[in-house]
Amino acid sequence: MGTAEAFYDSRVSSAAVQPQAITIFNPASQMSANPTSAPKDDGFEKRQELYNRISELTSIPWYRLAAIDQYERNITKVRSKTREQLGSWISIFVTEADWSGQLNPDVHDEVPASIRWFNGIGSDGDGDGIAKRTNDTDLLYSVASHLMRYGGSEEDFAIGMWDYYHNARSVQRVQQFSRLYAAFGKLDLFEHAFPVPVGNNYSYKGTWGTKRSWGGYRIHEGTDIFAHHGLPVRSTCYGVIEVKGWNPYGGWRMGIRDLNNIYHYYAHLSGYDKTIEVGTVVKPGQIIGWVGSSGYGKPGTQGKFPPHLHYGVYRDRGLMEWSFDPYPLLRQWEAEERKRIKNK
Repeated sequence: MGTAEAFYDSRVSSAAVQPQAITIFNPASQMSANPTSAPKDDGFEKRQELYNRISELTSIPWYRLAAIDQYERNITKVRSKTREQLGSWISIFVTEADWSGQLNPDVHDEVPASIRWFNGIGSDGDGDGIAKRTNDTDLLYSVASHLMRYGGSEEDFAIGMWDYYHNARSVQRVQQFSRLYAAFGKLDLFEHAFPVPVGNNYSYKGTWGTKRSWGGYRIHEGTDIFAHHGLPVRSTCYGVIEVKGWNPYGGWRMGIRDLNNIYHYYAHLSGYDKTIEVGTVVKPGQIIGWVGSSGYGKPGTQGKFPPHLHYGVYRDRGLMEWSFDPYPLLRQWEAEERKRIKNK
């Protein structure tokens, strides 16, 4: 990430490391050119069936299993060349050595008893007597078996995830996704809304990458939507509030994490909805604050530029976050919402 507004958000940790135990691959045919949308054929029904089945076997809530799978699915989108698709629906990857056991002389071992002897992660989830690394049920059950050792509370879940990934960022993402699935009770949470009410007086154009001068050399990592002071600002996605507060560049700003591991950044707000705090789950179109002109100084600084919403999007690549141009997405979401309004 560059030196723009979002650089100052403490959400990015330079100490993050790549997950050690499981990785994923999402077939190219299922990947979307739009990084904020779900693939056209993401197998929601089949995946939900698998989550429910393993949940019944292990008593681990389905939404926690879904969260792990979704987290890994996202990492593949930015590392597709280094991931191998193992199952047909579940996006969990385990190396041969981790599956069979690091000291197991047979790296292709599928016998549950010998895998356990060598402390491998591979388990038989469908009861056929084989722990098959390319079997969706066995893959998901193997991860669930790891979690079963820690208990059922949220804290126990976090500890289990830490022991699995050894990465605080990974734990945070999985917990956020779990909270979303639990709140809405479904997998398809990829609808979007325009960040201000469509039909009001506002204007915007593509300004991503242009130069900025205040605070030193930096580029503009977002799109400015100019509107009157106090116009409602809305969540563009289903997500979890990750950051809220003051930042010298963005003023009163807020950040939302969605299921695609995209960070949605809102800056220069005049205020927030009082019901929203860090950790709050939000949905598309929900009011989170209001357009303002805060920023470019100490807390409370206002009026150094015309009222507008700075909206940015950042893609999490596992080790760092990188901004990308939100303008095409804004045009798409605006058109979709106008169409929905017209149809009503």
